[in-house]
Amino acid sequence: MINKRLLIKNLLAHNDECSFYDKKRQLNLHTREGKAKFLKHICALSNSNPSNNSFIVVGVEDQDNEVVGDDFFDDSHIQNLVNAFIENPPKIQYENVPFPNLPKDKVVGLVTIKPKSKTSFFKKNIHTIFANTVFVRRGSNSIPTEDKIPYSKQNIETVISIENNSRNSIAHTLDGVMDFVTISHGDMISKYNVFKELFVICWAGIPKKIHDTNYLSRVDIELINEQVKLFYSAQDVVTITYDESIFIITEFVSLGLNDKTSYYPLEQKKISFFDNGYYKIENEMLFEPPTYNKKMLHHIYNTNLALIAKLEKGLTLSEREIKDLINLPSTLMICSINGFEEAKQKLIDAKPFLKTRKETAVYTNFKEVMRIFRKMKYE
Repeated sequence: MINKRLLIKNLLAHNDECSFYDKKRQLNLHTREGKAKFLKHICALSNSNPSNNSFIVVGVEDQDNEVVGDDFFDDSHIQNLVNAFIENPPKIQYENVPFPNLPKDKVVGLVTIKPKSKTSFFKKNIHTIFANTVFVRRGSNSIPTEDKIPYSKQNIETVISIENNSRNSIAHTLDGVMDFVTISHGDMISKYNVFKELFVICWAGIPKKIHDTNYLSRVDIELINEQVKLFYSAQDVVTITYDESIFIITEFVSLGLNDKTSYYPLEQKKISFFDNGYYKIENEMLFEPPTYNKKMLHHIYNTNLALIAKLEKGLTLSEREIKDLINLPSTLMICSINGFEEAKQKLIDAKPFLKTRKETAVYTNFKEVMRIFRKMKYE
């Protein structure tokens, strides 16, 4: 079992970006340009490494390898994005890896691209990349090519060596449990459970009871053996159930316009553990969007557009408008799922203005809403 934190450290220590790994300060999958760049690197790394895993490390400064972290990124549907644009898509996995020096809401992202023999290429246009374009790695660059790609085994031994040096140990597991319970989450109620005498999951959150249902808010859940954060949210709530071989996280999202107690099931993540030392993660979307009065929503939508216009002009907001601004991301999401087709793009366009607000809850809410949009559908 590979300790993903060790794997990232060993990749960064190996050398600079190369034909089997790339590093990024952050991913931007809100825009078609950001998606295109991400898919280009996936395509290139897959084609250049048909016999071994290849990797992208997210949350690292390019110049000096400083680990600065990035936001928690839910990967449950990121494979759909790859499948939608790439023919012969590789199987990929995005994992959120906590580092001790980072704030609780920051992680390092690890994208693992599994080996496959067929050549990957774009099957439709996205941003400036045209259909049928093939990318490969040349050193640290992902470049288009029209040449036939020869089958390569050049990185097998190096990658296997790095992975073998990243194996987990009992000491790493025990240290991980103690760090989670006593250091990272000393201000919360923390629990852990051992599955199949091998896997350890730790979780922490603030209990919240609403309408006779027990939830956890500000939830953090980690698979300690691999140093992978399974779930993190500063806003939404979850319920947790488990037995000797299954751990289930059900996420709920608050979608009340005038109250904070209307929770709707969003997604269920089921982790199954097996006696042979393997585990499987399955995700199921549960979301059925609520419907609201269109006349009322039309008024709310226009109010939010007027608020964005004031931000763009740099005008001062009243106390009431500041309260509306904090709820603006959630409100525009409700509008979007109720037929206001431009609401999502209006929210994305407002990102630069929301990010610079001194009310940090505004941008936190924006990131949470975009995480929910990603779960529902990739464009």
